[in-house]
Amino acid sequence: MCGIVGYLGEKNAISSVLSGLEALEYRGYDSAGVAYLNKDKIEAVKQAGRVKGLELALKKQSKTNSSLAIGHTRWASHGLPTSQNAHPHYNEDQTIFVVHNGIVENHVEIRTKLEKLGYNFITQTDTEVIPHLIDYHYKKSKNFKKAFEATLLELDGAYAITAVTSYEADSIFAARLSSPLILGVGKDEFILASDPSAIMEHTKEVVYIDDYEMVVVGKSGYKIKNFKHSIAVNRSAEKLNFDLEEAQLGDFPNFMLKEIYEAPQTIRSATLGRIKPESYTVKLGGLESVEQQFKYIDRVVIVACGTSFYAGMVGEYLIEEIAGIPVEVQLASEFKYRNEPFSRSTAVIAISQSGETADTIAALKKVEDYGVLRLGVVNSVGSTIARMTDAGVYCHAGPERAVASTKAFIAQVSVLTLIALHLSSRSKLFKPLLDELEILPQKAEKTLSQADNIKSIAEKYSSYRDFLYIGRGYAYPCALEGALKLKEISYIHAEGYAAGEMKHGPLAMIDGKFATLAIATDGPLLEKTYSNIEEIKARKGPVIAIATEGNKHIKKLVDDVIYIPKTMEQTQPILVAIVMQLFSYYAAIKLDKNVDRPRNLAKSVTVE
Repeated sequence: MCGIVGYLGEKNAISSVLSGLEALEYRGYDSAGVAYLNKDKIEAVKQAGRVKGLELALKKQSKTNSSLAIGHTRWASHGLPTSQNAHPHYNEDQTIFVVHNGIVENHVEIRTKLEKLGYNFITQTDTEVIPHLIDYHYKKSKNFKKAFEATLLELDGAYAITAVTSYEADSIFAARLSSPLILGVGKDEFILASDPSAIMEHTKEVVYIDDYEMVVVGKSGYKIKNFKHSIAVNRSAEKLNFDLEEAQLGDFPNFMLKEIYEAPQTIRSATLGRIKPESYTVKLGGLESVEQQFKYIDRVVIVACGTSFYAGMVGEYLIEEIAGIPVEVQLASEFKYRNEPFSRSTAVIAISQSGETADTIAALKKVEDYGVLRLGVVNSVGSTIARMTDAGVYCHAGPERAVASTKAFIAQVSVLTLIALHLSSRSKLFKPLLDELEILPQKAEKTLSQADNIKSIAEKYSSYRDFLYIGRGYAYPCALEGALKLKEISYIHAEGYAAGEMKHGPLAMIDGKFATLAIATDGPLLEKTYSNIEEIKARKGPVIAIATEGNKHIKKLVDDVIYIPKTMEQTQPILVAIVMQLFSYYAAIKLDKNVDRPRNLAKSVTVE
């Protein structure tokens, strides 16, 4: 949540930072700002709203070809999304400028302390304490690096911080604790950013900054220090595996539709080189280093948030059915506060698109001293979760720019299917599933070919203010994810429910104005789902069904039907997800919503 970009080099720093902020805007889009070096003075421009507004505001300034700048695009956590509350924040004489992702948990105590010392605050944000606190320490030491480090040691919470000062106008100072930060190393230039999409115009050589590390970047290079243990850190740049073209919009009207249509390729990328149907083998190179430990695993705990949590629920069904290992799925935000027994025969799987989800990172930290096997299912190579787990499997979905997750869910479920197969001792589902995964991309393409029909149905129901999504078995977590997607981008109230729970409360809500989307795909529980649909129809509730092609009976029960190709029950969630994503997308477009940037949400939730 929120995006940071800093630039020092031979190119126009302001243009480079603005370009990076636009690439990071999915992380926050309430307000934006830039601080840049103008001769020997730091100046700042801040604007409520999108980065485009900031760009227009900067054009009104004098033409400056600065070599140093920092910028920020904000998702408000403390204080309204106003120009005043936008970053960068600064001290009273405007010699120190700071941009910050995260939350300073002890900001009230720090503010109170500084106010007693005569410091004045002009915003509602927690971030404003940082430049004032640096100022306080600088006045004592007259050394900015020492002042920056002393400030870091006083801050509680999670943060990525980047600072510039007119005292040392040829350097950028940065640090992180539980919030992502990377340093791009180019030719005669350095770029600090919250994630790779902001630096790809410049370089693919990156240095990952770890927790409790600060970095000082100058024209001649960079120095890293662990400020918790007061030791220097030597770390070279790594080559980043990232395709810039995948992060571009192309011919699509928005990123969400582009990413939905990337589902077939997402399945291929997640399985490429990992499944070999001709020899009926699954090879997951990311798990080879811990292969021996799998022999002793008798319990799996999956921790995740949001869409990743629902992918984890599908994974629970898959691993239990295919591998025969008990699984429980927990919300990372709850897991980290629970007291429960663990043994070395437990494996914890953390699922996160960004690999930077704060609650999921905290869940992993909770068990780091328990001796349990920690595995990651992430999309972002080199992310925090990827680096702190013992082993894992990358999703290879490519960059996902729309806030509401689409292809990441597809990739996560695909990878969890592979993990279930990898953990199995050749269950009866092994060969059929390998064969099905091989042809699933074509079935995803066939599902996408029904977009016009899905659009027509979505527009028909877009005026409804309430929706119920129901399913059984593998369709239950799909119902939860479908309801989330509709809420996220259309703002229509939607709830996901296990269909068998209808008589335990939800039926009270049903009337002619409360629509239901029933996932009624082929499977052993289809007849029971029919009964749930009939309960809803008996109360005049309109029903849309997602069914398997060839099912003619469903047409007699519901108002509208969307068909998916025949596939195994275990792979149905992937095709069902495509339908639900398109349904939510077209409903939101009909309601004139911004599908890429839904209100009050950010892509990467890096604070609790």
